[in-house]
Amino acid sequence: MPAPHDRRVAALASHVSPPGLPGLAPNPTSTPRVTDRVGGFTVAVLGAAGGIGQPLSLLLKQNTLVAALNLYDVANVAGVAADISHVNTPAHVRGFAGPAQLGAALAGADLVVIPAGVPRKPGMTRDDLFAVNAGIVSTLVDACATHCPRAIVNVISNPVNSTVPIAAEVLKRRGCFDPRKLLGVTHLDVVRARTFVAEAKGLDPAGVDVPVVGGHAGATILPLLSQTRPFPRDGFTPEEVAFLTNRIQNGGTEVVEAKAGAGSATLSMAAAAAQFADACLRGLAGARGVVECAFTLHAPTFGNVLKGDKDAPAFFASKVQLGRHGVERHLGIGRLDAGEKRGLEIAKKELAASVAKGVAFVADAEKAASSAERGARDAGRRDARAAAGTFHAAGPA
Repeated sequence: MPAPHDRRVAALASHVSPPGLPGLAPNPTSTPRVTDRVGGFTVAVLGAAGGIGQPLSLLLKQNTLVAALNLYDVANVAGVAADISHVNTPAHVRGFAGPAQLGAALAGADLVVIPAGVPRKPGMTRDDLFAVNAGIVSTLVDACATHCPRAIVNVISNPVNSTVPIAAEVLKRRGCFDPRKLLGVTHLDVVRARTFVAEAKGLDPAGVDVPVVGGHAGATILPLLSQTRPFPRDGFTPEEVAFLTNRIQNGGTEVVEAKAGAGSATLSMAAAAAQFADACLRGLAGARGVVECAFTLHAPTFGNVLKGDKDAPAFFASKVQLGRHGVERHLGIGRLDAGEKRGLEIAKKELAASVAKGVAFVADAEKAASSAERGARDAGRRDARAAAGTFHAAGPA
């Protein structure tokens, strides 16, 4: 019989190296309880040990639709998994550390949520994160294509306006792109809009809805205050519209500056991501009338929300209806007032550039990989010729 110390070590090991995975020795006492929950779903969080990933994982552990919660990160995930596993809800939590266990973290996932990447710091824009986060998202989505090609994928990693197109291009090249199942999470903009409008008008934020369309950075964030429900009795003055629009568009910067270098909007982003994940899960479970704003493909072959607009970017955030296969229907952007129409034109131009940047990243990476492969082949041929020449020059023994 193992000593108490050995049992504690084995219990901790099961969080970072579940049975049958490479790494630490299997823990024979750890038995997954996924099948204990009839109708529950498997959710994988990629980047679970980060500033967004930890609170997001905690919130998902409390979601009654989650049967299995797989937490992945490159490091420091064992403690997070152990900690969250103590919360008294039925969802079974397992931790997966490093690239060798990424496939196991994704196997059987119904929903993958990706908050992985570096956070914003004072003075940085979301676009400044592109150089690092683009590669991270590309790698993780490629793994999704291998291990859970039918899963719904929620992309949180910034800049969302570029990382979602990157994800789409990766999935296309792997032959498993389903535009219904790739969603950029812009729900934090909606959460902020509801909160800020409710504060300004003395309303209950839980009962306010403000659509936010476009993208998830600066001027691409377009709150449709004219479509606020319930609409305030006294409406919005021009000054209120300008103030609220600016605050919603720059809510992330407000938090980054307030934290003074100590982080970005991790907690509110986690809350918004958990709400959006819940909406996706309710859709998967067959609930009707599940509607949220999301950043998705809107090409003519799949719910073009900007019908007849030749300058429309390929990806755009708008209200969508969620169901068993992800996005069931795009609900459009409705009627805009004059100011919102002007904002839409600005948003479209910025979005088009961001989308193109994401598409170009994957194309350039593919070219670089092909070039490296050709170089390796050529080097191999040269080495073979050199070896053959040495043999002939030396002659038979």
